[in-house]
Amino acid sequence: MKKRIFWILVPMVVVFFLGLFLCNTIVDSNAEEKTYYHLDKIPHNRVGLVLGTSKRIKSGHPNPYYSFRIEAAVKLYKAGKIDYVLVSGDNGSVYYNEPNTIKKDLIQYGIPKEKIYLDYAGFRTLDSMVRAKEIFGLTEVTIISQKFHNERAIYLAEKKGLTAIGFNATDISGSEGYKVQLREYFARVKVFLDLLMNTQPRFYGEKVEIE
Repeated sequence: MKKRIFWILVPMVVVFFLGLFLCNTIVDSNAEEKTYYHLDKIPHNRVGLVLGTSKRIKSGHPNPYYSFRIEAAVKLYKAGKIDYVLVSGDNGSVYYNEPNTIKKDLIQYGIPKEKIYLDYAGFRTLDSMVRAKEIFGLTEVTIISQKFHNERAIYLAEKKGLTAIGFNATDISGSEGYKVQLREYFARVKVFLDLLMNTQPRFYGEKVEIE
């Protein structure tokens, strides 16, 4: 009985890790030469898409992923590499509003409010990519997040008919960074499951023209 269980479990474990490896390899390969760290190398796009995250972590301390995305968006705009900013994030309750919070900070750092558009239904990266195309009418976009997130977003964007590049915000090292990177491995598997099942955004809504 033990041998039978062993020979059942081993192939399952092998398939599991092989799936993780393949999903991550495909996403990484697809994003090669499509993400940038330096302002002088990244092409101009009319719209930069900031992917939302919470301003603070559960402990109440500032979330460095958030701060670095704000910093990256401001740098892009002030360098003339984008003309408008679309902020896509979670607005799941009256007590939690990522897009509005990010907009306030972008304005504080010098981006005019009339240059900022908000997508309140960016609950997931998939939702943000689909809505950027279908609701906000974009065909090209510069995604603003950390490199690992940009790579996944670019893959999803292209599968949904949106041409995308990424500007990489500063990443986080140490134990907290490793935890996020580990979650990212599984998030990339979810990408392929969503595409296979043709998962749709939670909301669509009326079209918005960025002008």
